[in-house]
Amino acid sequence: MRFILGRHTMTMTALCAVFIVVVFGMAPTASAAAKKQKQPRLLGTMEFKGKIQKLPKWSRVVTKMQAWKGYFQDSKTANHPSKSGWYALKSQIKGKPNKEKLKAVTKFFNKWPYRLDKANWGVSEYWATPWEFLRKSGDCEDYSIAKFYALQEVGFSQDQMRIVAVKDAIRGIGHAVLAVYTDNDIFILDNQTVMVLSHTKYKHYIPQYSVNEKFRWMHVAPKKKSTYTKTKK
Repeated sequence: MRFILGRHTMTMTALCAVFIVVVFGMAPTASAAAKKQKQPRLLGTMEFKGKIQKLPKWSRVVTKMQAWKGYFQDSKTANHPSKSGWYALKSQIKGKPNKEKLKAVTKFFNKWPYRLDKANWGVSEYWATPWEFLRKSGDCEDYSIAKFYALQEVGFSQDQMRIVAVKDAIRGIGHAVLAVYTDNDIFILDNQTVMVLSHTKYKHYIPQYSVNEKFRWMHVAPKKKSTYTKTKK
């Protein structure tokens, strides 16, 4: 997962918000009047919601998934060796709390080996459909896509989920995770760990944008509080 991150100052944060509204036609989703029930802000950011634009790799996946029948229910994956394991898992977690479902799905798909797009597809960036992931495995966004569709088979709606492109501030690289909204929290599903933790635990992930099949959200980090304190005369 690769993208370029600009450096923000306190004044640039506000300018970015204006730029997104004007250029992308997006409006903040945190309107108090529009929301009867407050949702947590994903990784602490301000969000701007709009139509999916200029994301051909994700749009390709969405188009391909219009013919989706479910995991291991089509000719491309019917004889996959993981078929019995997936159906056994679905049976085991039926009726379980949401957190248990998230853990089980994360553990199941994280067993696939990490593979770079260059090795799989001969290009630097490629977003794979679930059946492509099952066949060749993939990198961070491919795990997120696989889980996005898998969770819809065990009771989650796509409106509860977003694939999130983030900047990993520790490693200084781009990454992608799946964010899942529950009644009172947002959980992060990450191919780097089988743990399913609240988004509040991920201080080093800086979201750039997030998507589901309907919308795209741009993210702007909040202003950092000044540590300057006036001295009394």
